[in-house]
Amino acid sequence: MLGQGDGDGCCPGLLTAPLDEDRAAELARVFKALGDPVRLRLLSMIASRAGGEVCVCDLTPAFDLSQPTISHHLKLLREAGLIASERRGTWVYYRPLPEMTDRLAAVLTRPAEVPS
Repeated sequence: MLGQGDGDGCCPGLLTAPLDEDRAAELARVFKALGDPVRLRLLSMIASRAGGEVCVCDLTPAFDLSQPTISHHLKLLREAGLIASERRGTWVYYRPLPEMTDRLAAVLTRPAEVPS
């Protein structure tokens, strides 16, 4: 459902029509995941990494938090559909899911015909 209003012309975006209850709940879950500074930094670190992915072993030292806490934040980002993960031996590698960030951008973009 989040894909509605994502530029395909089928449905209005957030700034052109009210959201229905289901879509509002789905968007709220994604924005809630982004509403924490640690998760926002984690997403930024993952998305900006050269090569498109990063090992959890490279993320954890950037924070004054325990590894289980970092894993919890990463789990919430995964559940929100913002990142994907792949286990390789003992390490987990994370990569951004650009389709979700593109959808969020489309939801928040004001159409040219809507006055500011």
